[in-house]
Amino acid sequence: NTAEKLNMTMLCDFYELTMGNGYFRNGYKDRITYFDVFFRKVPDQGGFAIAAGLEQLIDYIENLHFSEEDIAYLRGRNLFCEEFLDYLRNFRFTGDIYAIPEGTPVFPREPLVVVRAPSIEAQLIETFTLLTINHQSLIATKANRICRAANGRTVLEFGSRRAQGADAAIIGARAAYIGGCAGTACTISDQLYGVPAGGTMAHAWVQMFDTEYEAFKTYCETYPTNATLLVDTYNTLKSGVPNAIRAFNEVLRPMGISKCGIRLDSGDMAYLSQKARKMLDEAGWPECQISVSNSLDERLIQNLFLQGAQIDMFGVGERMITAKSEPVFGGVYKLTAVENDKGEIIPKIKCSENVEKITIPHFKKVYRLYNRDNGKAIADYMTVHDEVVDENEPLMLFDPYATWKTKNVCNFEARELLVPVFLNGKKVYQSPTLKDIQAYCKQQVNTLWDEIKRFDNPQTYYVDLSQKLWDIQQELLYQYGRELPLSVEIGSVRDPRRLELLFDTYKPDVVFHAAAHKHVPLMETSPQEAIRNNVFGTLNTVRAADAHGVKKFILISTDKAVNPTSVMGASKRLCEMVVQSMAGCSATTFAAV
Repeated sequence: NTAEKLNMTMLCDFYELTMGNGYFRNGYKDRITYFDVFFRKVPDQGGFAIAAGLEQLIDYIENLHFSEEDIAYLRGRNLFCEEFLDYLRNFRFTGDIYAIPEGTPVFPREPLVVVRAPSIEAQLIETFTLLTINHQSLIATKANRICRAANGRTVLEFGSRRAQGADAAIIGARAAYIGGCAGTACTISDQLYGVPAGGTMAHAWVQMFDTEYEAFKTYCETYPTNATLLVDTYNTLKSGVPNAIRAFNEVLRPMGISKCGIRLDSGDMAYLSQKARKMLDEAGWPECQISVSNSLDERLIQNLFLQGAQIDMFGVGERMITAKSEPVFGGVYKLTAVENDKGEIIPKIKCSENVEKITIPHFKKVYRLYNRDNGKAIADYMTVHDEVVDENEPLMLFDPYATWKTKNVCNFEARELLVPVFLNGKKVYQSPTLKDIQAYCKQQVNTLWDEIKRFDNPQTYYVDLSQKLWDIQQELLYQYGRELPLSVEIGSVRDPRRLELLFDTYKPDVVFHAAAHKHVPLMETSPQEAIRNNVFGTLNTVRAADAHGVKKFILISTDKAVNPTSVMGASKRLCEMVVQSMAGCSATTFAAV
């Protein structure tokens, strides 16, 4: 375990130390700060992520210390005052940490971890906190996608040899187990964390013997209760499966053993598994399981089932342990509040021209609202820390970006997601077993609607703000954001060249498009103008957004587009259809409201 060989306290970005020294020298050492760990985008354009990595964060916090070797190294950099180095010599974490338990489905912008601590302490733990939460949440999320694609079939983690370093292999297997994998090929992950390790043979075993049959027979004699034979070393259907059947017949059947398996590691998995299944069944081995490996992921597994594959178990390697399709989770660590000398919490915000990078200020709670009738999750609801949700009263939710979109929620249960882990530097959290975390993850994923769990164009799960929290954010935006540049341009959506220039100049992340002409009587007398401006103008704007990589395109439509009875309504309905036609064929998220 790498952690046994290195002092993880020094696994920090150097600026955390320079800032800490600066805080110390300028009177900010004891100032209480609040930091949130959150992410902005679900990997693979998925509907949700899985929180993981808390247990390693706990171990790190409990073992924080600077050794004399660390102090000597820092002194040698000639950047830090001796008083600060003396402070580090006696350093330990004295703050509070709140976190969403491992295995919980989580969504963009809500805090997975909240740190309340003196400024230097909170700053110094930034890198490791992000490292462990980012990595394990990434792998757990990918594993959960792959396990859901397997439709109840067993999935094993096979990726150690292609993981990006020893810790990535060891801890990655743990995260994959949280996400739903039944076990791993990584032996040390079993030894350290209890992730069930298993395995049978590689091609080298088969090649070691004079014949394939001799290799299979010997293995069955050696491991009769764990006989899974790799049948694709030479020729899967002409020799591999027939020799496996012969070994099963001659060794296992006389022992009364019917549990066995074969594994495919190459070739057309759909075709070979169907043929192998037929051969095994005809030979009297219907309980023999077929497992496959070789660069699998959720998309390939889905396609195998669509092609009629007869597969009982999947061994998934590098595409899981490295999350190859999108190998960065993107979690960030942002200051959200400080306390003044009176202990009052002063909210802080980070402004940005990129709307998605504007932070949500203050010390917060996160509630998950569940429907009492069916147990399904309705939405997540962020509040200021001193707010309490009354389950006996209707609750109005609103989209913090599109505030006109509201929903009244009744008959719900509100559960707080963030739980105390450390208070005043002492651990107060009872860590569940890894098996319990996996079971909890499965149960919580089942509370999500299928529309959120689908891989293609999942329905957005709303993370809404309380009115109080939203008002605080808007006040801070007004206070600090007045200096943000505001540009006013005029042009026609009928003019693609004008749109090209504007998109190229401003490179927007979000586009709100109103499709212009809305005067109902005028549109009745000038239908050609409604079509030219509303419909073709929308088409031009959609194409520009797609070409320039806009993240979100939102069409502001009208209720008159529902079963339209006017030219204006019909033109707006056509605009909606233009937007809907882009679903699944663009990196931009298109929506109509």
